[in-house]
Amino acid sequence: MTRETDPHLLARELLCREFEDLEADEQRVLRRVASGTFGEESADEEAQANQTWTDRLADRVAGIGGSWGFIIAFGIVLMVWALLNTRVLQALGFGPFDAYPFIFLNLMLSMLAAVQAPIILMSQNRQSIKDRITAHHDYEVNLRTQLEILRLAHRVEQMGQDLKLLARKANP
Repeated sequence: MTRETDPHLLARELLCREFEDLEADEQRVLRRVASGTFGEESADEEAQANQTWTDRLADRVAGIGGSWGFIIAFGIVLMVWALLNTRVLQALGFGPFDAYPFIFLNLMLSMLAAVQAPIILMSQNRQSIKDRITAHHDYEVNLRTQLEILRLAHRVEQMGQDLKLLARKANP
């Protein structure tokens, strides 16, 4: 099974277009098909290769902040805070360090939200970039698959013509 090695020929034969008229993605795929190379980085590997440590940190913070574990732990912290500042410390003879209406707690929650929200947004932006990379990879895979199907269809058609020619020669 010999492979055509010229992407210009593949463009004309399979797509009925000149190689120079194709988009850059299509040209890249045709070069890979012509050379017989199909391996490349996955979308996740490509996205991770371009991540900085701050990107990974933001993803980690967003992963923790958006989990049930965080929500449950944070709920427990809020309940303990409220209990300490209403009954427990008073029962021990101490005054509450953040009496009702919990102004210090509100300040801490506001600061947490002010820091956490942009970090989660940064993580979501990176996720959309990953999704675009994945869509681009899927497009290339689909294009390669279509090109290979077209190549096979042309070969089957050529084999059929060769068989007809041989049958005519064998049965004059």
